[in-house]
Amino acid sequence: MSGLEDDPRFADRLDAGARLAGRLADMQWSDPVVLGLARGGVPIARSVAETLDAPLEVAVARKIGAPRHPEFGVGAVTADGPPCYDQTSLARLGLTPDDLGEDCERERAEVRRQLQRYRQGRDPVPLAGRDVLLVDDGLATGVTARAALGQLRAAGPRRLVFAAPVCARDSQAALRAEADADEVVCLSAPADFGAVGLWYHDFGQTSDEEVLAALADMPRS
Repeated sequence: MSGLEDDPRFADRLDAGARLAGRLADMQWSDPVVLGLARGGVPIARSVAETLDAPLEVAVARKIGAPRHPEFGVGAVTADGPPCYDQTSLARLGLTPDDLGEDCERERAEVRRQLQRYRQGRDPVPLAGRDVLLVDDGLATGVTARAALGQLRAAGPRRLVFAAPVCARDSQAALRAEADADEVVCLSAPADFGAVGLWYHDFGQTSDEEVLAALADMPRS
């Protein structure tokens, strides 16, 4: 994955971003816009945007956790549009979307708060008719990515691409099969995935301040 056969992990998000940017630079793009999925996807997206000489924007989707087990994501929500649920997880837990209505609206409010902070009064970058890349630091279950991709699809992009350094093989295949993204680009898609953080030496949490710093001096149109 990282080019070192004896260690498949990335050093950190900067290393992963540089490698992913190199792969994406070999593809053809039409008026691209790069969006980093906050928070951890933004540093990687910056490397991609710099390489493609494209504007950088932020996307926010929040996980909806299972009752009494908030760390177990069963869905995700963006600022607008319907939430995205993992139907298999809902069925296994005996839940319906109505059971999670309050959690959904609480997370949606947090999405809007984060977007307001990250954009700092700026209008969002226009996406209609352009190649749009959604970048994250990894793809595990895929539910957060699917929620964000659904919102981006509604903006009318010419082409919608999801890209991450590492993806769970089943989740990568599902994004492709269900047409959430027109293309899915991963440097590695191991079958035995575990968690995104296992594929990095340094996977510290990205702060709001780091997101703002990554966005601060990048083009916005």
